[in-house]
Amino acid sequence: MCGIVGYTGGKSAISLVVAGLRRLEYRGYDSAGVALTDGQGAPLLVEKRAGKLANLEAALTSTFSQSTSGIGHTRWATHGGPTDSNAHPHLSGDGKLAVIHNGIIENYIELKEELLKKGHKFYSETDTESVAHLLSDAVADSGGDLATAMRNVCKKLKGSFTLLAVHSDNPEIIVGARRNSPLVVGVGDGENFLASDVSAFISSTKRALELGQDEVVVVTPNSILVVDLEGNVLTPKEYEITWDAAAAERGGFAHFMLKEIFEQPKAISDTLLGRIDETGVVRLPELDLLNLDVERILILACGTAYHAGLIGKYAIETWSQIACDVELASEFRYRRPVLSPKTLVITISQSGETMDTLMALRYAKSLGAKALSICNTHGSTIPRESDAVIYTHGGPEIAVASTKALLTQIIALHLFALHLSVKKLSPSDLEKIGNELLALPSKVEQVLETIEALREMTRGFKDATSVLFLGRHVGFPSALEGALKLKELAYMHAEGFAGGELKHGPIALIEEGTPVIAIMPPVGSEIREKMASNIQEVKARGARIILVADTSIDIASADHVIRVPETHELLQPIISIVPLQVFAYEMALLRGNDVDQPRNLAKSVTVE
Repeated sequence: MCGIVGYTGGKSAISLVVAGLRRLEYRGYDSAGVALTDGQGAPLLVEKRAGKLANLEAALTSTFSQSTSGIGHTRWATHGGPTDSNAHPHLSGDGKLAVIHNGIIENYIELKEELLKKGHKFYSETDTESVAHLLSDAVADSGGDLATAMRNVCKKLKGSFTLLAVHSDNPEIIVGARRNSPLVVGVGDGENFLASDVSAFISSTKRALELGQDEVVVVTPNSILVVDLEGNVLTPKEYEITWDAAAAERGGFAHFMLKEIFEQPKAISDTLLGRIDETGVVRLPELDLLNLDVERILILACGTAYHAGLIGKYAIETWSQIACDVELASEFRYRRPVLSPKTLVITISQSGETMDTLMALRYAKSLGAKALSICNTHGSTIPRESDAVIYTHGGPEIAVASTKALLTQIIALHLFALHLSVKKLSPSDLEKIGNELLALPSKVEQVLETIEALREMTRGFKDATSVLFLGRHVGFPSALEGALKLKELAYMHAEGFAGGELKHGPIALIEEGTPVIAIMPPVGSEIREKMASNIQEVKARGARIILVADTSIDIASADHVIRVPETHELLQPIISIVPLQVFAYEMALLRGNDVDQPRNLAKSVTVE
């Protein structure tokens, strides 16, 4: 979950490395550090500080501006707390070699014990420091060849990792390696980059190289060499980044999250673009090579993506009549599931690197299942290991709390459901649903036009200690998502419930003044009246009701009504979730919290 940047070229490395870290700080912000070479073989220039990147920047001196090669790291703490000593980079005993790491070295205790017996001294609580000492020994054993040393060390490591290393004896060289953790190469002119994410170098180049599993890369200002752990030379796949640096900036918004909330109409439109023809038929040529003769569909995801899967399940089963289950990827493989070649597994991950989801994907494939991924990040691990991929086109999402990634994932699932259902739905139904999908960007725009009123309404609940969310049918996973956003951002108790489950226990939580956000099904829904009864049940016990409802519905018992445009019932979450995002955003501001970088969280979860 940490952010990693490397640069070697003819420019000042510190400015480019720090700029890259600033764009990657969403991946972790417990501490940050850099290690740079001076080009003359002198000891490495190293600085690291606990806390956010600003703490590191304040500690940097003019000495660092002379270097043209270096690495940087922003940390989400796993082994050891967020302290200066635990911050990366970690150094070899002689101070000539520095290592930064994303992931977990599972056998670090065993390795550390061996290194201590050899006389190495440790100064941190991290697993990464073991790698620095191992590399130092391996460099000596290989006659100073850092790349060979990296290959040999990787063979000894268990777990997941991205590693970057520099050595003062070879100041222009950066060596990287990856296993189950993201690393991309940015290809420049007289300069090259390494990073966890292309956003780190997007302002300098749009050319990138994909790196595969257990591959080692050696970059200098004018060369890039990729090898496997046996030293065989590989040819990595190059691709072009399709968005520009401005997409990774706030662009005048107070926070990235607010910007990304407002970007949702365009993100939805871009994900739909070219995928629905004039008759409403969905065209997904990326699925042509995937055998969809399946008897069961299983969706695996975590967090917000899991909620997307729960919403997509309704559309898949309703339209295609194929059984669909949704499971938490983090729990999936530990219950020894039964799958077959007639099972299609769909994994959902914004980054394509979510470790729990990746491990679940590999387990499912080992049981013979076909695999489809829904992802926003080109060339990431999960799409590469799937049989097919539907890319969402949400652009970069910097805020830790997911907004536009969620809505585009739901769109992708609906497109997939319609693709499966071409022969099962009538042409008129396909055309109607297709047109409803195409109308969603403008309907989300309509919700966003009321955002100031939404924020003002939210301020009336600033002293609440708990908020409950109610929904039925697709409104239930929407309620789960609303509660998750409030937990993430406002650090307060929030829960989402299925409306019909209230009387089976949760209604005991209701007391005088408890805010309850209820998502009302649209007119024509068979559960509309039941949901109205659930609202009356909590209202009678003193709850303050905030109703999310389309323009055809009015409930006299609601204290507040958030009006949203009418749409197809299965598409309603695309619209009804937006005000829940705004509610969580405003509640976080009212409590003085960091909206874009909430405590204890990171954007991409690359450890199990």
